[in-house]
Amino acid sequence: MGKKIILTGATGYVGEGVLLECLAHPQIDEVLVVGRKSCGVEHPKVKELLVKDFFSLDTVKDQLRGYDACCFCAGISSVGMNEADYTRITYDATIAFAKAVLAASPGIQFNYVSGAATDGSEQGRIMWARVKGRTENEIGRLGFKQSYNFRPGLIKPSPGQRNPKTWQRILVPIFAVLMPRSTCRMQEMGLAMINSVLKSYSKRTLEVKDIKILARG
Repeated sequence: MGKKIILTGATGYVGEGVLLECLAHPQIDEVLVVGRKSCGVEHPKVKELLVKDFFSLDTVKDQLRGYDACCFCAGISSVGMNEADYTRITYDATIAFAKAVLAASPGIQFNYVSGAATDGSEQGRIMWARVKGRTENEIGRLGFKQSYNFRPGLIKPSPGQRNPKTWQRILVPIFAVLMPRSTCRMQEMGLAMINSVLKSYSKRTLEVKDIKILARG
């Protein structure tokens, strides 16, 4: 029997890439895409749940029941943001969503996309890294049967993706040649998330090298 996945961030770069891998994978039966606007993907595996925000999920909690894993790929850039505003979106909204899916599907696994150089100590100088680290740490305390932090660096887009920005299409392949150890392919990102559900992994926090290993199964 295949797995049922909840996915956020499908209108963004990483979320779209993970969605494409889920749709192509024979052991994923259903993907519930949760977001404020439609991802625009029509597929027999896809269900969509449009919500105002991740703080107001009580009225849709029944639609979050019966899922095996959540791939939380939603996120924003910290550029131009102060710490309070970035924390509300990156920490508060993520934790609210995590608590909602855990309450609805108590056996669910939670996969969180943070990023390379995330600061698990929560004490460093870089604001976004502290907030992401705090988010990772709190997810680990919520009581999921399993949770993973995915810390990709540069991600090369998959063929068929519509959401990468022009600079991502042009510059990421160039930097990937210069920094291969900091780069993975979007297919690897998606497969690593899927394999974490199907097979698990020995580490809770996955850096680029771990993502590549888990992608191979």
